[in-house]
Amino acid sequence: MQNQKRSQLEFVVLMAALMSIVALSIDAVLPALPEIGDYLSSVNETENQKLITAIFLGLGFGQLIFGPLSDSFGRKPMVYFGFAVFVIASIICITTRNFEMMLFGRVLQGVGLSSPRTMSTAIVRDSYSGDHMAKILSIVTMTFILVPVIAPMLGQFLLNHFGWHSIFTVNLAFGSLIILWFWQRQPETLHEKYKKTFRFTNFKAGAITFFRIKSAVIYTLLSGLVTGSFMVYLSTSQQIFQVQYELGDLFPYIFASLAITIGLSTFLNSAIVIRFGMWNLVHIALIVFVVNSLIFVITFWSGINPPIEVLMVFLMLQFASVAFLFGNYRALAMEPMGHIAGVGAALNGFISTVMAVPIANFIGSFIKTSVLPLFIGFFVTGIIGLVLFYSVKKPIRGAYHKN
Repeated sequence: MQNQKRSQLEFVVLMAALMSIVALSIDAVLPALPEIGDYLSSVNETENQKLITAIFLGLGFGQLIFGPLSDSFGRKPMVYFGFAVFVIASIICITTRNFEMMLFGRVLQGVGLSSPRTMSTAIVRDSYSGDHMAKILSIVTMTFILVPVIAPMLGQFLLNHFGWHSIFTVNLAFGSLIILWFWQRQPETLHEKYKKTFRFTNFKAGAITFFRIKSAVIYTLLSGLVTGSFMVYLSTSQQIFQVQYELGDLFPYIFASLAITIGLSTFLNSAIVIRFGMWNLVHIALIVFVVNSLIFVITFWSGINPPIEVLMVFLMLQFASVAFLFGNYRALAMEPMGHIAGVGAALNGFISTVMAVPIANFIGSFIKTSVLPLFIGFFVTGIIGLVLFYSVKKPIRGAYHKN
């Protein structure tokens, strides 16, 4: 029994570790954006945001490749293949002196890392089912959310002592250790009998089915909107806290406190979702998301930034509602797609991520001397979200569990 217990704990930590390579590659780089920009002679701070959004572009496209392929070739080979791409991409990022090449390296890092990220979810789904799967996934996500709390502090430390290149090197070393652990301890979870021969027609048939399910498409678009508005914050946070508010080395701690808000809200969501239902929680969270941003826009319309404490309260409320939206949108989109779960998850991830990148780049381009555009962005994406949300019929609870 002791062994069984240990292996489940080890399984959860390993799955979270696989996902965390992604978060580390995004968040540890944040404090170093100005230095990387200077080194590569980028035009301005708005350009530097692309070093964050580029990785998401890769993540989106990668999911589309690795998801379907893993149904044919197994989960483990895909993790190794994706990690090999990440290694090549990291070497490009470390050695280049050209901003465009660095962006290419970041997109490629995203493509490579989409594999351990997508595969960890697939491995959990292979190994557990039903409520137990949901519980394990929420623990994995919880652990995964802790990474953004620590990552910028680690990034700041490495930057101050060893220069920005070391952030990429440490990421690579951390990833390699996890892949070694994965290779040693994690068996293949896709049984031979479930392996499908890879045919493009299967993917095409799954995709056609996906686009015929109105609710799946709408909830995927809603995921894209909320991911986009959150990505604006991710890619501009360094600029807001270090440049506009001149908080310097305090940036990682402020970033961490907001990440903790998201973590706690995600935990709260997993605790109450069965009691209140996903739809109701999303409904309340969307209204909070819109009202909170509207109050900020009206109050600080002049464009003069509020005191940092006030900004933090608004951001905490905004991200608490984001945490409730993230997971539930995905679950609501996946609900009617049991029969095409693999293709469905890949399309859901691909559309919502790739859609988020232009939203983030567009809104981010306005954030220069004030936080106001960030909240205008929240408000507009929130209003569009509400309209889309009301265009779908409320699901009858339990309706999907009969088939």
